[in-house]
Amino acid sequence: MNYHFDFSFLSGSLSALLGGLRVTIELAIASNLMGLVLGFLLCLLVMSRWAIVRWPAQLFIEFFRCTPALLQIVWFFYCIPMMLDVFIDPISMGVLALGLNLTAFNAEAYRAGVQAVPKEHLDASVALGLRPWQRTVYVVLPQALRNATPVLVTNGIGSLQQSALVAIVAVADLMYVGKSLATEAYRPLETYSIVALIYFALSLLIGKSARVIERRQDAAGH
Repeated sequence: MNYHFDFSFLSGSLSALLGGLRVTIELAIASNLMGLVLGFLLCLLVMSRWAIVRWPAQLFIEFFRCTPALLQIVWFFYCIPMMLDVFIDPISMGVLALGLNLTAFNAEAYRAGVQAVPKEHLDASVALGLRPWQRTVYVVLPQALRNATPVLVTNGIGSLQQSALVAIVAVADLMYVGKSLATEAYRPLETYSIVALIYFALSLLIGKSARVIERRQDAAGH
């Protein structure tokens, strides 16, 4: 292999990479917040006793789980403005597409977490006279969140990585900036290696932080 690595061209492009990284982090944080909140609400709809509520929610989940995330992003960017005559800025549209995708996956994680809540705890909350919304907020949600944390973290990391797909619709995230730099400098190996290392570092940091929080929750519960 006679290829010689040369990272000197990145010295003048650091600000562009940091700008792309900022957009990526914004997309990841906003879509994860959306997925965490709406995922639990969707979980409650899926577990409803009424079929008229349960079936549309299940259809939503199956649609987002059974179609490629790339196709969903392209559809949101191009089809929604054409169909509804609504134009949203690219970052908000990216958050919407990624967030709804994550909502579907998180709903299933929450459902498994809710089903793992001991029936005795629910019976005790009924005996204490808690209203349905109080049982949901104070009894079901904390335990479901704890049970689902490993899967939610995995989904969150996956959402961070999937945010790179918005580059195909010209959102100036880390991947898009990296692609532009690689084309301009004719240094794709160096550029994409740096971009990959940044994604790896972010994912590793999230995973390690989540494990620390999980261990503290387990210690507090014993």
